[in-house]
Amino acid sequence: MSKRTVITFGTFDVLHVGHIRVLDRARALGDRLVVGVSADQLNISKKGRAPVFSQDERLEIVGSLRVVDEVFVEESLELKRDYVIHYGAAVLAMGNDWEGKFDYLSDICEVVYFPRTPSVSTTALIEHIAATAG
Repeated sequence: MSKRTVITFGTFDVLHVGHIRVLDRARALGDRLVVGVSADQLNISKKGRAPVFSQDERLEIVGSLRVVDEVFVEESLELKRDYVIHYGAAVLAMGNDWEGKFDYLSDICEVVYFPRTPSVSTTALIEHIAATAG
């Protein structure tokens, strides 16, 4: 019997409870969770800044979580279909800040959007730390 694979993507910089909750919810949808961690360059193009933790550090952090079965580097947003097919994902799970953006993949997998954890944001955390570090 094959395992039901769930795939999700993110930067996962400055890991926080919102990240943990989305990963837990994604894992609950299947037997195996594969996580695409945004490449440093992809993060710069998406968010206009480099991540606090390097790509290799973020891969190690996310890969060490008990709910995560496999991690890989997400090189491009345009390769989502290729990643879903490559990892045999039955479900793509994303935060609802991406709502509707990946519906075009519903021909090859179920697409699920989770509500974000209120008042938790990596950007806000980084800004808070920067403001209090001075």
